[in-house]
Amino acid sequence: MPIKKKRISPRQKMINLMYLVLLAMLALNVSSDVLNGFSLVSDGLKKSTDNASKSNMGIYSTFDQQMKNNPAKVKQWYEKAQYVRGMSDSLYNLAEELKEAIVRKSDGKEADVNNIKNREDLEASTQVMLAPGTGRGKELFNAINSYRERIVKMVTDKEKREIITSNLATDVPAKAKILGKNWQEYAFENMPTAAAVTLLTKLQNDVRTAEGEVLHNLISNVDVKDIRVNQLNAYVIPNAQTVVQGGRFSAQIIMAAVDTTRRPTIYIGGKQIQSDKGYYETVCSKTGDFTFSGYIEMLNGSGEKVRRDFTQKYSVVAPSATVSADIMNVLYAGYDNPMSVSVPGIPSSKLRVSMTGGSFEQKGEGKYIARPSTPGTEAVITVAAESEGRMQEMGKFTFRVRKLPDPTAYIAYTADGGENHFTGGGLSKQILMGTDGIGAAIDDGLLNIAFRVNSFEIVFFDAMGNAVPYQSNGSKFSDQQKAQMRGLARNKRFYIREIHATGPDGIERTLNGVMEVIIK
Repeated sequence: MPIKKKRISPRQKMINLMYLVLLAMLALNVSSDVLNGFSLVSDGLKKSTDNASKSNMGIYSTFDQQMKNNPAKVKQWYEKAQYVRGMSDSLYNLAEELKEAIVRKSDGKEADVNNIKNREDLEASTQVMLAPGTGRGKELFNAINSYRERIVKMVTDKEKREIITSNLATDVPAKAKILGKNWQEYAFENMPTAAAVTLLTKLQNDVRTAEGEVLHNLISNVDVKDIRVNQLNAYVIPNAQTVVQGGRFSAQIIMAAVDTTRRPTIYIGGKQIQSDKGYYETVCSKTGDFTFSGYIEMLNGSGEKVRRDFTQKYSVVAPSATVSADIMNVLYAGYDNPMSVSVPGIPSSKLRVSMTGGSFEQKGEGKYIARPSTPGTEAVITVAAESEGRMQEMGKFTFRVRKLPDPTAYIAYTADGGENHFTGGGLSKQILMGTDGIGAAIDDGLLNIAFRVNSFEIVFFDAMGNAVPYQSNGSKFSDQQKAQMRGLARNKRFYIREIHATGPDGIERTLNGVMEVIIK
C-alpha cells in the first residue's frame, strides 16, 4: 500500500521559509567584536603608515638639501629617489581611492573612511572591486604586481627583498584555487566593509615600508663626507690607551668630515708617517705614561693648505692578572670554590684560564668555579690573554688545597618567623617533638655549606642511670628515639653522638663532639 504524504499547510510552509531565512541571516551575520577588531588593526596600521611616511619625508628632505650642496654627486641618487616617490604615491593613492569608493557604497555620499557606519556590509566591496565591467579589482591587482616588480629591483639586501615580495604578493591560496577564485575575488568577494578597508590600509603600509627600504639604500650611496664642510678637526683614535709591555700601541689619526677621495698628510715628531689610512704604530718596550704629538695637513676646497695639531696620551703597563678566591686564600677539594679573575684593560672574553689538579669553569663575566680534586696538594691557576692576535701569559697563581672542615650538627626548628638552629643546651619539649631529625652544615660566616646526615646515635638514661643508645633512621629520629623523648620529664637530658655526615666533596666523616639536649 503506497504511503500517503501529509499535506503541509500554508502556515507551516511560511514558518519553514522564515526558519531558512533566519539561518541564512545568522550565517551572514558578522560579530561586532570581529568588526571592532578590524577597526583596531586598521588604526594601528594607519599609525605605522604615518610614522613610515614621516621617516620617508625626512630622507626626501635630506636628498633635497644635498642636491643643493653638491648636485654633481647627488643627482643620480636624487632622481632615483623621485622615481620611487612617484610610483609609491601612485599605488598608495589608488588604495586610498578604493577605500573611499567602498565606504561611499556602504554609507552613502556622506561616508567617512575613518568612521564607517555600516562596517558589516558585505556588498560594497564586492560591487566596487568585482562588478562586471566596472569592478576595479583587476586594476589593483595589476598595479600591485607592477609596483612589486619595479621596487624589488632597487633593493640590494636579499632578506629585505624577500620580505617586500612577500608583503606585496598577489598569490592565491590553494584552497581558493580549488574554488576557482582569482586574487581579487579571494580578497574582496563578500568581504565586510571594515575588513576590505583594513586590507587596503595594510597595502598602504606595505607600500610606505618598501619605499623606505629603497630610500635608505639610496641615501647610503651618498657619502655625506663628500659634501664640502666649513669645519675641520684632527682626531686620534687609539685601539687602547693602556698597553701591556711587549705589546703594540695602535691608533688611527683622521681629520673629521674630510673628503674620502683625499688623504691627509700626517706628521709625528716632525716626520711624515707612511700610511694610506692614517694608522700609526710603535712598539712599547717599557712601562710608564707617554705622549706623542704631531699635525695633519690637507688641502681644502679652495686649494689652500689646512693644518691641525694633535696630542695623544697612553700608558704602558707590565703584564699582570688578578685571581682571587671569593671566600679565602685556600681552595677546598671536591667543592665548587667561587673565583674572580681579571686583567686590567682586557675584557674577560679575551682571557684563557686553566688550573692544574682539578677543573676550572667560567660562570659569568670574570666569575669562575674552581674544583680541585685532591686535598693536601697545590692548585696552580694560569691566566693568559689574547693580545694582538696571540695569547700572552699574564701570571700564575698557587693555592693550597684543603679538605672541607667538619660541619656543626644542629636541630632545625621554626620560631619568630624564621628557621633557628639548636646546637646544644636547653630546648622546649614541645619544640623538640615538632622536629623530624638533625642536620649539619658549615656556617662560620665565610662558608655556608650544607652536609647530608647519614646516621646518628642518641644516648638516654634509664631509671638506674644506665646509658641506653638508640640508632636513628638516617637523618630522622627513629620511632624508638621519639618514644624516649616523649617520656622525658623537665630537666632530663640526652646526648646525640656518633654523627656521620657527607659533604659536597663526597667524603663521609664522623663529627667530633656530642650535642647535649636538656628538656625545658
